[in-house]
Amino acid sequence: MENCIQHLTEDISLEFEPEVEAAIAELLPSDDPLQSKNFSVIDYINTIFPTEQSLSNIDDVVSKMNGKIRQLDTDIRHLIKDQTTAAEEGKDALEHAKQSIATLFEKIKEIRNKAEESETTVKEITRDIKQLDHAKRNLTTSITTLNHLHMLVGGVDTLATLTKHKRYEEAGPLLQGVTYVMHHFTPYKEIPQIRDLSERLDKLLKDLAAQIRSDFEEAHSLYECKLNCQPELAEACLVVDTLQPRVREDLINWFIDRQLADYKSLFREYDDVSWLDKCDRRYAWLKRCFLEYEEDCARTFPESWGMPSVIATEFCKVTRKMLEKQMKNRVNELDVKLLLYAVQKTQAFEKLLLERFDQDVPGEEETEGEEEGEGTEKKQATFHNAISQCFEPYLNVYIESQDTNLSELIEKFAGELREGTGIPPYQSGDPAPLLPSSSDLFVFYKKCLVQCSQLSQGQALVELTAVFKKHLRAYHSNLLMASLPSKSAGFGSLLKEREKGSDVIVIIMVLCTAEYCLETTQQLEDKIKEKAQEVYAEQITFTAEMELFSNTITTCLQELVGQLDSQCEPAFAAMLKVNWSTLDSVGDQSAYTTAITSHLTSTIPIVRDLLANSRKYFTNYCLKFADSFIPRYITQIFKCKPVSTVGAEQLLLDTHSLKTILLQLPTLGSAVARKPSPSYTKVVSQGMVRAEMILKLVMAPSESHHAFVESYTNLLNDKDPADFQKVLEMKGFKRTEQMELIELFRKATNSTVGGGGSVVEEVGDQDSSRIRKLEKLIKKQF
Repeated sequence: MENCIQHLTEDISLEFEPEVEAAIAELLPSDDPLQSKNFSVIDYINTIFPTEQSLSNIDDVVSKMNGKIRQLDTDIRHLIKDQTTAAEEGKDALEHAKQSIATLFEKIKEIRNKAEESETTVKEITRDIKQLDHAKRNLTTSITTLNHLHMLVGGVDTLATLTKHKRYEEAGPLLQGVTYVMHHFTPYKEIPQIRDLSERLDKLLKDLAAQIRSDFEEAHSLYECKLNCQPELAEACLVVDTLQPRVREDLINWFIDRQLADYKSLFREYDDVSWLDKCDRRYAWLKRCFLEYEEDCARTFPESWGMPSVIATEFCKVTRKMLEKQMKNRVNELDVKLLLYAVQKTQAFEKLLLERFDQDVPGEEETEGEEEGEGTEKKQATFHNAISQCFEPYLNVYIESQDTNLSELIEKFAGELREGTGIPPYQSGDPAPLLPSSSDLFVFYKKCLVQCSQLSQGQALVELTAVFKKHLRAYHSNLLMASLPSKSAGFGSLLKEREKGSDVIVIIMVLCTAEYCLETTQQLEDKIKEKAQEVYAEQITFTAEMELFSNTITTCLQELVGQLDSQCEPAFAAMLKVNWSTLDSVGDQSAYTTAITSHLTSTIPIVRDLLANSRKYFTNYCLKFADSFIPRYITQIFKCKPVSTVGAEQLLLDTHSLKTILLQLPTLGSAVARKPSPSYTKVVSQGMVRAEMILKLVMAPSESHHAFVESYTNLLNDKDPADFQKVLEMKGFKRTEQMELIELFRKATNSTVGGGGSVVEEVGDQDSSRIRKLEKLIKKQF
């Protein structure tokens, strides 16, 4: 039956495009399973009749289905009928829409025609109004122009009369009005009468400017610069403000030239009073000039002109040129003391000018859009280094002097160390002191930097930086490196009579001093860059010098490790003298282990106290020693050959003792128990575990060569045949056996080793009792 149903559904199934299916689902949503796209007849029947007992209702179900089919047939007939009617109604609606569009188009055309007619009517109505409006505008312009012309002609005549009689108080306002009116006639200058009037006004303005200049010159000669005696000159200045800016500039320049004429004659080039040692007299002259100006001329010139500021600016320019010329001609007479005196006096004078003139210099008004802060920068730029910049080309005299002073200072430091006077006092248990010369050197650097930054913030700072770098390198080589025991006797011999372990004290003293120099050099670089101009800051760097100090710290740590290693050398020699193949029992730790422990216990607390202010270097020191000691210890183990099983047990006990002391190394003798860093613990544990594994292999049975080789590769994970051969020599294998085992080792390391775990387990089982005894002995001891 299922096959029949499936065959029937395949015959009547209809397939639509996915887009059609989606449109049908959107227009006619339904939850009826009969309308589902994936409808399954069999599943639907199983849903209706889930059990055999439900088949008893099959007649009712069939009756319902027949009723549903009849209902669907009825709906289909109605839809077909409605569709036929809808097509005819659609055609009627389309015809009606076409007729409506045609009617609307006719109405729009009619409205457009009426709008055009209305526009034509409005133009005809307003044409006369526009003509009247143009006539009114032209008439108004004509009347205004005639009034302006009348004012201009009368104003020019009146201005000529006022100028002739030097009535500047009345001429000033009138000149402003005439100039303003004349501006309106600029488009009409092609008219002969207007052009003649403009030329007459220009000539009148030139005559007026010349007359005012003549009045000032006459007053200057008659009243000996006491212009306040002529009140009309103050009124003339107001007229000058109305004239072109060039007129005011010419008048100001004339006045300043007259003011500075005495200054130039007083301080001639080859006079003694003009040399740098008397530069303060120049600045005193300007102060007197200001007093005379306030008394004789202040009421003549408007405050807006800023005449004192202009006088000071021109004085600075003239003085700078005069000093430049003198120093160029007498360069051989320059020395540091004279140069510093002149610079300090000059900078003090420039500072005084900056404090007095808190307004912008005339002629440098802010342009539109500039902020107030920019105007302040203009004033600063006017007087800051206005004169003192002439000294910059000669600051090499100062730089060379500081170079000489630093060379003498370094030599003095080295001499003090050789004599023993430069060695700081040291008390046992205290942190290592710094060399006093290091702080003295940087204090001198600071003074030089402050002084030089006052002289210049440009190229001179770059040159001073080069001098600083040179002497930092000299300090590094002549004092720090020369003091190390490996480089020279240094000053360590001077401490030997006073303190045990003087080499360690010297090395740590050098290390701490190098650390101080490294940090202070970085601060010095930042400070110089802060003071230097931005364009020069990029040229300032102490990277190479800081690297020297960093390398010195590394060298000191290496020497400290080397010192401690050398103390362990006798113990390692004693270790090799023991006959490890004849030991018959395992006792306490060996004598060499006790000696090493003693050396570490006595040295480490001293180093820790000395490096109390540099804890990071103490941790690094312990780590470096562990990295150095453990490989040496393993090498010594390899040299102890042959080794019996009892000897290997004793060595394993010693190894555990050394591992314990190494793990406690950072806190040996310390009142405060601190846990060592994870990195240090890892280095010690991994290194000493390798030594323990080597000794366990020596203790392991070797009857099965394959098992022994496999246990070696699994325990040590070492593919070096040389190390494998050393283990064989410790076990006492004969030469032929060694060759056989090495061949097996090479084959094992060149292939993938499998089953390693079983071999290790086997070795562990065979030797478990012996290892347990050894562990009990270690626990009992520790």
